[in-house]
Amino acid sequence: MDALARPIIPPAPYVHPVDLSTPRLVVATLSNTLGNWSRNAFDIPYGRRKVLGVDSLLVNDPAAIREVLQTNMAAYARPLAAVRPVRPLAGAGLLLSEGAAWRGQRRMLAPAFTPGSVESLIPHFHAAAGSLATRLAGEPRANLADAFHQAALEAVLRSLFSLSAGPEQIELAAMVRDYVATAGRPTLFDGFARAESDFAFIGGARRRFQKRWFAAVDRLVAARRAEPPGAGHDDLLDRLLAVRDAETGQPLSDVEVRDQCATMLFAGFETTSRLLFWAAYLLSLDGAEQTRLRQEVRAFPPGRLGTLEDLHRWPRLRQVLLETMRLYPPVPILMRQVVTPHALCGESLGKGCLVWISPWVMHRHTVYWENPTAFIPDRFAGKATPWISEPAYLPFGGGPRICIGASFALAEASIMLATVLNRFEISLESDGPVMPVGGVTTAPDHEPWFRVEAV
Repeated sequence: MDALARPIIPPAPYVHPVDLSTPRLVVATLSNTLGNWSRNAFDIPYGRRKVLGVDSLLVNDPAAIREVLQTNMAAYARPLAAVRPVRPLAGAGLLLSEGAAWRGQRRMLAPAFTPGSVESLIPHFHAAAGSLATRLAGEPRANLADAFHQAALEAVLRSLFSLSAGPEQIELAAMVRDYVATAGRPTLFDGFARAESDFAFIGGARRRFQKRWFAAVDRLVAARRAEPPGAGHDDLLDRLLAVRDAETGQPLSDVEVRDQCATMLFAGFETTSRLLFWAAYLLSLDGAEQTRLRQEVRAFPPGRLGTLEDLHRWPRLRQVLLETMRLYPPVPILMRQVVTPHALCGESLGKGCLVWISPWVMHRHTVYWENPTAFIPDRFAGKATPWISEPAYLPFGGGPRICIGASFALAEASIMLATVLNRFEISLESDGPVMPVGGVTTAPDHEPWFRVEAV
């Protein structure tokens, strides 16, 4: 079957024919936040309803989304339901900071993610990709979800701390993996909380995780600070330690360094590893596309790539990654809460109204995408930065808070996937569907085994 003429439709949660009643909606949301949508949600510009007494507005209109995330962002705040599960991972780092604190952090961290800075990290990406290929070599089958998790974490540990693979990497990967799948999943208590300290009786697992997670990050930072002067590594931690506030000239405190490192570790490997997994899954379903990518990569082997400009030699690979993020957005739901009453989509919104922006819904919306549930990488042909040019495409969020590490993630993922395809053909052992589950990230409902054959 020609995958371009008749594209594959990857498995996805059931779309309900009509809006669910409140009890069924609550049950569906607790099971999988991607499985509570009705068909109507993928057709309309917006929808409003009350759930358990909370006024909620789903926004699909790109102009209204731009107003929420950019032009009128001061009228909104991130609700506690979105903050509480992530706080143990990110502390007070860039991901969760607000207002003046966020602006200051963004300004101070921006130099670490310029194209030149990201380009200097390419050797770290190559090293992690090489480790991944070595682990896969000689193994007839592999859990690619785990393999990509380890590889993406190694890439970030090398980029952030110049730290190669080792026992600490395995420990960190297991910690985050377990947290996201268990205590890190949003709960009803998060939705009803009015302060981060509310319902403390159910937060024990999160507090225990945060203690272990922060202690591990503190050890890595302390080891760097203990090194003799002049032992620079030219990595992201070096840049963090060199940062100075433009107004006061003060460096980041130990806690600030720790929180930024924790944020970079989580955001830098969890979402990228998921992107790599879903890309591999799609390519295992679409053998013709996998063959085309392998031909492209072999025409310009990964070992020759030394600059960000070289990534343009793999246009089809980039299209596959972009289409993967459309079908499986790294963060499936963005939530904001109204703090200043105003009108949006012609609706009067009072203080406390929850505004839902779902990349999962937007990326499958019938108005903005042709054949929206199909895997069609060609839809991104010739689009250099569609997360900026395409108003219905939100893989990295939007507005001033758009992900600062987008170029880092795409460069890392490109080198990783190209290295694997250059050496292996991948296919699924089982025909059973792998369903996406919404949480802090878009994760698989189980981790399938892949056949990995040298080519």
